Amino acid sequence: METLAFIPSPSAGEIHLGPLPLRGYALCIILGVFAAVWLGGRRWVARGGQPGTVADIAVWAVPFGLVGGRLYHVITDYQLYFGEGRNPVDAFRIWDGGLGIWGAIALGALGAWIGCRRRGIALPAYADAVAPGIVLAQALGRWGNWFNQELYGRPTDLPWALKIDPEHRPVDTPDVATYHPTFLYESLWCIGVALLVIWADRRFRLGHGRAFAVYVAGYTAGRFWTEYLRVDDAHHVLGMRLNNWTALIVFVAAVVYIVVSAKKRPGREEVVEPEPSSDGTPEEGASEKEPAS
Repeated sequence: METLAFIPSPSAGEIHLGPLPLRGYALCIILGVFAAVWLGGRRWVARGGQPGTVADIAVWAVPFGLVGGRLYHVITDYQLYFGEGRNPVDAFRIWDGGLGIWGAIALGALGAWIGCRRRGIALPAYADAVAPGIVLAQALGRWGNWFNQELYGRPTDLPWALKIDPEHRPVDTPDVATYHPTFLYESLWCIGVALLVIWADRRFRLGHGRAFAVYVAGYTAGRFWTEYLRVDDAHHVLGMRLNNWTALIVFVAAVVYIVVSAKKRPGREEVVEPEPSSDGTPEEGASEKEPAS
């Protein structure tokens, strides 16, 4: 297979900030968290919320999300960590890669719910504000797979093919050097989904969790086809990868939620966060502003 051009893989998975080594995968996750909090904070204030609220709730949501993402990965790929010749301690080496978005969102939502309850905020309103930031974080996080040379697609000789070093290639194609850069496909798709949610939110004034549902539906649609291209080992159910089934089920659930929610609770919340009184206790009366672009 002759390739006219290709995307090179990093020669090392670490970035050195002076004497401090930093794993590329971890750096991408950190940048994603900052981007999500920044964009979510802007959108929350534009909806009538208080500055700093998104960051305060993220203190709960982010650790829960990291634990949930790792748990999902370890449970669904347990053969990588348990059994003959495996070291269970590797299950804790999160910097080597391995975060399942399904578990990250599920447990991250639990952490956000705890944070929202402590501030007297409805979770759906918070989820709508942070939805584009979450998918932007996913776009940045996918570049961690590039640093680790993992989760790429089928062999290809397209000009944007990804070159994989021999030690990271599938055992059945050791002599094939270039593969579909599914990390790049998903990263670009996530950016598109972020723009879609922002546009739909402004155009239709989405509320009560519907902006978040648009993000979920948009992301899972893209994840279905990028997952279909991947060649890494995965569990299959009825001839299809487990993550494809998960994406399909979650997509349907998100669409149903949008339809049902729009009928039961049309429009958007007038108040998303009680304004604090002079003594620091929540006070009703926060007004809604136009959403940030």
